[in-house]
Amino acid sequence: MVSTPIPAPSPWWSPSRHEDRRPLLLARNRIVTAFRAHLEAQDFLFVDPPALQRSPGNETHLHAFATEMIGNDGRGHAAYLHTSPEFSMKKLLAAGESRIASFGHVFRNRERGPLHHPEFTMLEWYRAGEDYDAVIDDCVALVRLAAETAGTTTLRHRQRTADAFAAPQRLSVADAFAEFAGIDLMATIDATGRLDAEALAEAMRRTGLALPHDITWSYLFSRVLVEKIEPMLGDGRITVLDRYPLCEAALARPAADDPRVAERFELYGCGVELANGFGELTDAGIQRERFSAEMAEKERLYGERYPIDEDLLAALPLMKPTSGVALGFDRLVMLVTGAPHIEQVIWVPVMEPGR
Repeated sequence: MVSTPIPAPSPWWSPSRHEDRRPLLLARNRIVTAFRAHLEAQDFLFVDPPALQRSPGNETHLHAFATEMIGNDGRGHAAYLHTSPEFSMKKLLAAGESRIASFGHVFRNRERGPLHHPEFTMLEWYRAGEDYDAVIDDCVALVRLAAETAGTTTLRHRQRTADAFAAPQRLSVADAFAEFAGIDLMATIDATGRLDAEALAEAMRRTGLALPHDITWSYLFSRVLVEKIEPMLGDGRITVLDRYPLCEAALARPAADDPRVAERFELYGCGVELANGFGELTDAGIQRERFSAEMAEKERLYGERYPIDEDLLAALPLMKPTSGVALGFDRLVMLVTGAPHIEQVIWVPVMEPGR
């Protein structure tokens, strides 16, 4: 018997498909307008960082799009599309700005799926001289504003829902590991911050989790987080997952009460990560060490590394104590409109490779 091939889905520009997407895209536009008005009412200045950068970011698992900048002399220089506007915005904070926000496109290679797109929209904002909890409150307020603007009170993804207006759950990473994975995470980090990968691996064995071939502490941490914890977050209400281990927060400052953990949080709804925020690290020496370690691990795993932005390191000591956050805008629009795939809320999706 000859099987009948399954027809390819119609392209996004097919009139019938666009007709289905258009209400979601119009909701997206309304939310953009509402977010701008909300932040401007709090004296945020919208800035426009360039996408083209000397360094796209220095985190191990973020993959950039590389290009070449050719000077007037005809010589080429490596350049990248940014994975976040963070480095540019921190230089503006060093220059003296205090409340800044950016609505713009960012680029991440090796990422495509229902929740990932190679080019997506990020809302990023910073509060100089203000504490960490202020940007957490911002996130919750913006989720509620997005829901209200979309005409709902509920976030939806797959079979899960979350009440945008219920009091958020705030949960430390250590408590989440204990509750959802049965693992005492802090027992694998000593008082000096040294990581014990064998202790974490043994804890995983006891809970029945399969061990991967790579048993570095960070890889094991990520496996537990993705498999056991993230699916449980944002169920019924928003979750703020707080106080990440310091080694999992390359750009964040240590918590005042425990140097093993950092002022880093992630915001979840319906098991989907929506935002990632920090109390920002401003010590250039420590930041250089962290970037160097991240790039060494990137080279070990992926055979490549990105340059370190020396201008950023020179600017960091000029920054006031600052808190900042990046929010995946397309994902939030998905959840408040109930769209099942990120490309349904992006006006023009990026072409598929090979098509």
